Amino acid sequence: GSCQGNSVERKIYIPLNKTAPCVRLLNATHQIGCQSSISGDTGVIHVVEKEEDLNWVLADGPHPPYMILLNGSLFNRRVMLQLKGTSRVSGLAVTVAKPSPPQGFSPGLKCPNDGFGVYSKDYGPQFAHCNKTVWNPVGSGLSYEDFDFPIFLLEDANETQVIKQCYQDHNVPRDGSGPEYPLCAMQLFSHMHAVTSTVTCMRRSSLQSTFSINPEVVCDPLLDYNVWSTLQPINSSGKVDPEKEVIIVATRIDSHSFFWNIAPGAESAVSSFVTHLAAAEALHKVSDVHLLQRNIMFTFFQGETFDYIGSSRMVYDMEKDKFPLRLDNIHSFVELNQVALRNDSILWMHTDPVSRMNESVEVQVRNLLDILSSSSVGASVTLQEAGYSQPLPPSSFQRFLRARHIPGVVLTDHKTAFQNRYYQSMYDTPENIQMQYPEGLSPEETLEYVTDTAKSLAEVATVVARALYRLAGGANNTSAIQADPKTVSRMLYGFLIKMNNSWFQSIIKPDIKGILGDVPQHYVAVSSPVNTTYLVQYVLANLTGTVVNLTKEECLNPDKTPSSEKEMYEYAWVQGSLDPNSTSRVPYCVRSTVHLSKALSPAFELRQWGSTEYSTWTESRWKEIRARIFLVASKELEIITLVVGIAILIFSLLATYFINAKADVLFSIPRDPGAVAY
Repeated sequence: GSCQGNSVERKIYIPLNKTAPCVRLLNATHQIGCQSSISGDTGVIHVVEKEEDLNWVLADGPHPPYMILLNGSLFNRRVMLQLKGTSRVSGLAVTVAKPSPPQGFSPGLKCPNDGFGVYSKDYGPQFAHCNKTVWNPVGSGLSYEDFDFPIFLLEDANETQVIKQCYQDHNVPRDGSGPEYPLCAMQLFSHMHAVTSTVTCMRRSSLQSTFSINPEVVCDPLLDYNVWSTLQPINSSGKVDPEKEVIIVATRIDSHSFFWNIAPGAESAVSSFVTHLAAAEALHKVSDVHLLQRNIMFTFFQGETFDYIGSSRMVYDMEKDKFPLRLDNIHSFVELNQVALRNDSILWMHTDPVSRMNESVEVQVRNLLDILSSSSVGASVTLQEAGYSQPLPPSSFQRFLRARHIPGVVLTDHKTAFQNRYYQSMYDTPENIQMQYPEGLSPEETLEYVTDTAKSLAEVATVVARALYRLAGGANNTSAIQADPKTVSRMLYGFLIKMNNSWFQSIIKPDIKGILGDVPQHYVAVSSPVNTTYLVQYVLANLTGTVVNLTKEECLNPDKTPSSEKEMYEYAWVQGSLDPNSTSRVPYCVRSTVHLSKALSPAFELRQWGSTEYSTWTESRWKEIRARIFLVASKELEIITLVVGIAILIFSLLATYFINAKADVLFSIPRDPGAVAY
């Protein structure tokens, strides 16, 4: 039979496979996040369901250090800072609170992206550092703390139950005294290679790359790609005519939470970029778009959570003539921020009070606000101005304003502080934006089911599309411009519930079908493009492109096709849907104006790792991340075992030496008595 050499390990350890670690991120001045020691951290498990249970860990328990299994409802700043200040804790495993904490939970900052927007001591100092409006009052800043012990999220309720059972069987204190050995322990591995700051880790990586044959990189910049497309095709490798005016529509496509690659971002990102995609589709269906005097550019920024990586890079490229558009081409800017949690169907229009002091900007902003307001007449969405004296909320538009006074508006569902009580957290889920499905639907039926959330976001997309049409110079009646709630439903399902669905499968290239994981996450990461970027790219191409009659070879090599206009369009050979009568797909070629552009902070291009102008976020590298539980014996038993083992070893060595020394006596062959010597 076959022999399995790791069976002893399997008898000792129970691995925890469905976990998400907290990892170390660094910027120009700080390190944040968590890490374990190089060989992992071990501790006796103690379950903390209510705050009183902490006393055992912090004072009474006789077997420190402890690994805490923390109920998600207690995962807050006050508790975490208590644990941070003691040596009796070696790590944490956190469960997901169900239902989500009613008081809200946001480990982000109260003033997101502070210092990297437009407001500073030189520009609107009264608005800098959220002096006027605290945008995220629930923000605890927990994600921006540095913990010197590992913290893992337990994603699987079954694994959590296994740990609790092990705790019940071995670790529960009996009759007021400590439990007896053996005890149930946990070991967490998440050692991080980078330390101190981006300046330090990038310098180390750079030195390694210069002098070492096998350089060991210790951290990587957060990077990805922005997705952009235009309503009327433009030469992506050339320059747009200086006289041509372009309206930019923008949203962010990334989110974040305390744990690595857990970033559902339902309200903070998905609601807005799905609305944006639906508006793009509605506009492309209009018959006279090619006649509009102004072009419209649909832009999806990546890495905005980390000090505006994507938007700051696009502005930098425009300034350095590395992008088809220049800042002078921008007529106006419309940004969709968080839009799903509206009160009384009101959407708020935020503008920048500082640039509006300039008379020509004020006239254009006023026109922009009037067109947006009038486009919502008759719709179930009302647009209202947030107020002249209020600054812009955290938005990509702020990075463009830093470069020049552009008339613009940011649309949100909040007048002042965010409606979203779970900003940048693991609880910003479909439930947060009230997505509800009837019981018993199959995955295919769920994909097609039009939820109320989808209907309300389609209304917003309709209003935005109509306003953009008029802004671009469209003169016809806009009542025919209508976003499709069915498309919005499919997108919400794909970007929030299940990426691996039949629609997404049919619109992507065959060679990247491996990106369709199960539960979608929208963290920017360091290996690019991430799933979200690919999918936004292909969804946008599907909704705004056209199917062209080209063979696979012609589609993959448009340079060789005479009429392809390669500079104006991108071509993609996509999988297509399943043929109803077989298991094969019917692939086809899509022509669109969808492009990718780099979303890597200019700080890394310029090697200014200590920059205060641009984002400097990096992610530490690590060797392994894993978690396991096992039974641990008492220190006394471990010492006795060790001593007995050493004694047996010494005895074995002495016995071996003695036997070896006397081998000629012990092992001599007796002479045969009948042998005759000649």
